[in-house]
Amino acid sequence: MLECGCPAEYPDWHNQDINLGGQFVHVMPVPMFLHMPLGFEVRVARQGAILEQLGLKERWPGLVLTRSAAWRGAIMRLLEEAISPARYLEHLPNPFQVRGYLHQGSVENMPASVKKLQGELVAAGRRPQELYLCYLTCPHCSAARGGEKILLLRRWVESPALQRKLKSGP
Repeated sequence: MLECGCPAEYPDWHNQDINLGGQFVHVMPVPMFLHMPLGFEVRVARQGAILEQLGLKERWPGLVLTRSAAWRGAIMRLLEEAISPARYLEHLPNPFQVRGYLHQGSVENMPASVKKLQGELVAAGRRPQELYLCYLTCPHCSAARGGEKILLLRRWVESPALQRKLKSGP
């Protein structure tokens, strides 16, 4: 992890489908106001301190998956398998399919990338579920690391009805 808290390394999941089913994670609830996290940096730092205190190791240190919602979202970190009685530890359900997309740019121009990602999923007969954002660079390190980068992870499930509709045509 870099000094600013950004991940030094992250998975190359651009345009790939990944099954995170069964992955051991730490999920911490985050209050939101209309999809904007409140106290995001503080909660990310607190989660990192909790994981360090518990002696749990992250698969990609600093990689935080953020799920927003109108009022209550969550931040999630992928961990190496361990046994711990701590709160907020769980295994993701199996299957937990996500499609990755590396967005180059700021949050302001992200809707085009989200729309493209969602369109690809629907064209493949998959129903998009929740969206996770992974900030790979912050304002402090973005210039030195090639600009702002956000890894979008869109969870999806197979949709037999959508597949039938796509096969039958317009």
